[in-house]
Amino acid sequence: MPAELPTHSQLSLKQARRVALAAQAFNGRQPPTTIKSSHVTQLIERLGVLQIDSVNALVRSHYLPLHSRLGNYPQKLLDQAAWSQGRQRKLFEYWGHEASLLPVSLYPLMRWRMQRASQGEGIYQQLAKFGREEQATIARVLQAVREQGALGAGRLSTRQERAGRWWDWSAEKLALEWLFAAGEVTVSGRRGFERLYDLPERVLPSSILNHPPISEADAQRGLMLRAITALGVGTEKDIRDYFRQDPAPAKVGLAELLEERAIEPVQVQGWKQPAYVLPGLKVPRKITASVLLSPFDSLIWERARTERLFDFHYRLEIYTPAHKRVYGYYVLPFLHHERIAARIDLRAERAAGRLAVHAVHEEEPRLDEEGMHALAVHLRQLADWLGLPDVLINCQRASAARLRVAFLAQGLGHL
Repeated sequence: MPAELPTHSQLSLKQARRVALAAQAFNGRQPPTTIKSSHVTQLIERLGVLQIDSVNALVRSHYLPLHSRLGNYPQKLLDQAAWSQGRQRKLFEYWGHEASLLPVSLYPLMRWRMQRASQGEGIYQQLAKFGREEQATIARVLQAVREQGALGAGRLSTRQERAGRWWDWSAEKLALEWLFAAGEVTVSGRRGFERLYDLPERVLPSSILNHPPISEADAQRGLMLRAITALGVGTEKDIRDYFRQDPAPAKVGLAELLEERAIEPVQVQGWKQPAYVLPGLKVPRKITASVLLSPFDSLIWERARTERLFDFHYRLEIYTPAHKRVYGYYVLPFLHHERIAARIDLRAERAAGRLAVHAVHEEEPRLDEEGMHALAVHLRQLADWLGLPDVLINCQRASAARLRVAFLAQGLGHL
């Protein structure tokens, strides 16, 4: 695609959007006809991180960003990259941007975070307190993992009552989570959505585990450089948020990257704070992607940046009482060309074999006919990928009526 260079260290808002979309692999190109494991791993290497979330209203959130960029790829390819044993293991679980899947190449850059966690820093207070006070339990659980291999918390727990939500964990679960944060165990696989923990040397490639130590300062800079690459353009806060870095070391790292000319400052139209880009930045002339986005997609997870880039105010309303929700329970933004043009409340109703569209909300200006047809096509594609024969448009809004017309006009199946 033809490209243009920004001038005078400035980007218009439209240019900034294009840079961000291209960096996040929304370049409008058709995905390969046959998706291979290499396509999946290369994409995740480019993004740097996939956020994991337990909500399964549609599909587990870490599967969706790949679908938005690759189309109907086999989910087993991500499973193999994340949880297979041996050479196929290309990803590992850790605290990247919240609970995340990351390329194994980033493991050495996360060692400093593991070392801090072992000292009770950078982790939840209750977990840090447990680490200080329950070393005997932690040692017992670690020995059980050594002896028995991959274990879930349920197999180790001695408690009789059923666990509640969040911090109502058994002592064994707390021990495993502390060991995980400290890097003494890692996630070997999953049973359903339950983590199975094992020793890193039995899970991860030896070349990664034996990588020469990287100082915390170098690791912080390395993560910031990866973040800028994945974001395309971002402020200091945008950049450090990508891997959840603390402000003080991030500011030092940013200054050093600027001094080394590994990054360049740029002013984005309408942004109060300076932004940063890689040297030799090229701005695509246009972006033509039309896709639904996971609420946890790295393009939009930093809500303030999303508002600055796309003039799109977005909040997930899962934990909002039903009568107070504005848009719905599990709402996916619809990216059409270079703007977020709508938001769709979706549910996979697996027992009924259908993808249910519970609400269609258009942004201003509203979708044109091409945009509405693109949304209909993407919904059909999503339903097929999820193995759902039907699409139900269960919304009485005028926008839903337009979507229904577009769906039927293209012969995309029963409604």
